[in-house]
Amino acid sequence: MTTPTAHETVRTDVLVVGAGPGGASAATHLARLGRDVILADGATFPRDKACGDGLTPRAVAELEHLKLDHVLQGGPVNKGLRGYGFGKALVLPWNGPHLPKHGSAIARTVLDNALRAAALDAGATGLDGHRAIDVVLYRGKLTGVVLRSADRIVTVEAKQVIVADGGKSHLGRQLGRTWHQETVFGVASRAYATSPNADDPWITSHLELRDETGRMMGGYGWVFPLGNGLVNIGAGTLATKKRPANINLRKLTEEYARQRQDEWQLGDLTGYGSAPLPMGGAVSGVAGKNWVLIGDAAGCINPLNGEGIDYALETGRLAAEHLIERGPLADLTTSWADELYAEYGEAFSIARRLGILITSERIMKMSGPIGMRTPGVMKVAFRVMGNLVTPEDRDVVARAWRLAGRASLALDRRRPFH
Repeated sequence: MTTPTAHETVRTDVLVVGAGPGGASAATHLARLGRDVILADGATFPRDKACGDGLTPRAVAELEHLKLDHVLQGGPVNKGLRGYGFGKALVLPWNGPHLPKHGSAIARTVLDNALRAAALDAGATGLDGHRAIDVVLYRGKLTGVVLRSADRIVTVEAKQVIVADGGKSHLGRQLGRTWHQETVFGVASRAYATSPNADDPWITSHLELRDETGRMMGGYGWVFPLGNGLVNIGAGTLATKKRPANINLRKLTEEYARQRQDEWQLGDLTGYGSAPLPMGGAVSGVAGKNWVLIGDAAGCINPLNGEGIDYALETGRLAAEHLIERGPLADLTTSWADELYAEYGEAFSIARRLGILITSERIMKMSGPIGMRTPGVMKVAFRVMGNLVTPEDRDVVARAWRLAGRASLALDRRRPFH
């Protein structure tokens, strides 16, 4: 590594660490509201991130809210899910009453670069190639974040800090974030392959995921058409501390691709990547006096489908609004955890509980065939698994989902984000 030759200090209203969808969303909102924002990331853009690349209607709605839906122009449009399992196949359109009726799938090299560019266009200052390596604390307040690039060290002194550095959240750990793995978490891998069916208008998922020995895994495999002759193919499984996923993710993805070869006519797998996924708000220490965690760093990933982009975009917006509303002198330690809990607590609690059941091969063998033979049940399952229940929804499914969430919270030993 090159030894840095320059040391400097810069000041700003808000420092956002991590320029993925969450960080870029927060930076864009804040810059548009007139705040002086620095958006820092350890990578140089465009850069890749291991991900399924899928965008649910909730993510599409958030891009529209950001006035960035033009990012989707020219990309694929999907109508919903084609699901397979236990000898059955179902076609399930996106079904959120207050959400767009389409989703998309865009490689993160493209999506994240476009979102970061939008933040810079809004007035944020970008510092890519600057990795957060240390923090400066004074009486519990984060007074500085030390960033290192190839040729310099920069200490950013900010009134407020948003941490959006992903599921591993190196900066979050320095600030006291703890990931509690007694609840369900995910491990997933993906690759890219060419396919003549890359313009298919449906995302595909196989709910009966099996490894090369035929053993059923507590997760699912996916094929997401990206257009232009390319698909994202991958597999994800759920685990807990008591039921760890002792698998080789790369081999699992390769085996799943082998199983899908005939129907998709896949080319060689490229761009393999994998990531651990903290889910369902299973982290504590999500905020301090003048800093907050968002997106994957805050465990905002759906325990039922592994989706995190929509939550990243949403929590970026919510964090920007929270910082503006509270002001630079407010203590955010309790208020931000409480806001995340109010926004996602019910849904995450029941989703975590259901996710734990999915880790049981015996339960999956019993419940999977019943579900796949009952389209009405799967339609409801697809809605809640796809994060398609919004606060505006007042129908029976939405009310039942919230009621189940409240009941689940009453049983939680550790509630989400605490």
